[in-house]
Amino acid sequence: MRTAVVVGAGMAGLAAAGALSRTGWRVTLLERAERIAAPPTAVVLWPNGRRALDALDPDGGWSAIASPLPDGGVRRPDGQWLVAPRPRAAAAGPCPSVAHLEDLYDALVAGLGDTEIRTGFEVHTVRTGRRERPAVGDGRTLIEADLLIAADGIDSRVRAALAPESVAVGSGFAEWQAVIPGYRMPRLSEGQSLGGETLGAGYRFVALPLGAHAAGKGGIYWVATAAGAARPEPAATQLALLQRWFAGWHEPVGELLSLTRPEELVPQGVRELRPLPRSYAFPSGPGGVLLIGDAAHAMPHHLGQGAGLAFEDAATLHSLFADAAPGDALTRALDGYTRLRQPRTTSVVRQNRRMSAVVQARGRLALRARDAALNHMRPRILGRTLAVSDWSPPE
Repeated sequence: MRTAVVVGAGMAGLAAAGALSRTGWRVTLLERAERIAAPPTAVVLWPNGRRALDALDPDGGWSAIASPLPDGGVRRPDGQWLVAPRPRAAAAGPCPSVAHLEDLYDALVAGLGDTEIRTGFEVHTVRTGRRERPAVGDGRTLIEADLLIAADGIDSRVRAALAPESVAVGSGFAEWQAVIPGYRMPRLSEGQSLGGETLGAGYRFVALPLGAHAAGKGGIYWVATAAGAARPEPAATQLALLQRWFAGWHEPVGELLSLTRPEELVPQGVRELRPLPRSYAFPSGPGGVLLIGDAAHAMPHHLGQGAGLAFEDAATLHSLFADAAPGDALTRALDGYTRLRQPRTTSVVRQNRRMSAVVQARGRLALRARDAALNHMRPRILGRTLAVSDWSPPE
């Protein structure tokens, strides 16, 4: 029986564990926390992410948990349109959508099959070698397998052992997310819209309506970013800061912040990997180690592709490793994974950094240039977004 250990039970780890389990691998999923729990926020699923999920589990019911994402346009803080909203053109295949993470995690956990789950397991040691199967240990127990999947996020212990040149650095932003449940949704005046994006001087606010039944309560998902590092204050203080920073912005920005409760706020510093790992695959004995998700290519969320790339990783893993046995076949699959994923993720990271220049614009002249150019740039930005989303699982 082929064996695999997946480290990390986030979106990437859950998707990878389910993919391997469904193709005959005996999988052990290790999670540092005491239970598998979704962050109380939401995620945008671009078409590439939806295609990956469909490839992983065609019967996963992804359409039932995802709501179509409207084009809400782009505005200035005073409400003036920089890019007016427009209906999305009909397209073949899945459309951009947004899903509550509780619903997404529930679907991914349901697809784990016979996966063995061990919570409270924090990796301290990583063992690899020319003649040894890869293994991880928590100081008490050492677990080895033919294939070790590192899905343990941007601070991956596994990556630190195998690709120490790739480190997490700040991106110059802090981010806050929250979901306001449907029963506290604001009442809109005529002509107001809940969805859309607003760009200020180093500040950004995005609001996305969720489906009526998202996580059993519907609601709206919002994301705010500001230049600077993560804040150390309690959530209530940070929420008050946001209300002050975004005071005077067009409605419903202020109303959404006032309706948010401190316990619903999810703050975080925005970090990225620099440089990306030299490889995503590391042979060890008859098998090896793979880096996936944020452990491999964490980046800021400007293009909203973190989840999509994680699911692409899992779908590629599913395709390459479904029939691979330890030995030459598994080694070839490891080599093939890096060949497929590294050019793809490098391209997305490069485009994400270009988008960062738009979000980072500050100062009167820079803002004027950005606003004047945005109508011209928007088709190109959308074109890049569509190009980023133009991915299909390998045969």
